[in-house]
Amino acid sequence: MRKTYPSDLSRKQFEQIQPLLESARKRTSPRKVELYEIFCAVLYVLKSGYQWRMLPKGFPKWQLVYYYWRMWSKTNDEGKPSLLEQLLKKTGWRGPKEPWTQCYSKYVDS
Repeated sequence: MRKTYPSDLSRKQFEQIQPLLESARKRTSPRKVELYEIFCAVLYVLKSGYQWRMLPKGFPKWQLVYYYWRMWSKTNDEGKPSLLEQLLKKTGWRGPKEPWTQCYSKYVDS
């Protein structure tokens, strides 16, 4: 059990978006890390502005969290918001004040 952070979603909020997150990954093998923990780690980095490598020890490994963030952040050519943007809007999560598309390049360069 890890420490809770202000950036975490409640389990109830996560249940609303979990099916969308599950559909974003090809089913190859069973997940070893709970998707809730990965999503909360992504939110922690987005909210705090820390580098990926600075994730606290209670979260999954930063490489795994970064992999999922990259997968969820991909935008298509039609200009539709990324899956992550859609999920953050659906949950009402408050993150950076800049729109995601404007601050995306900052996070990729980190």
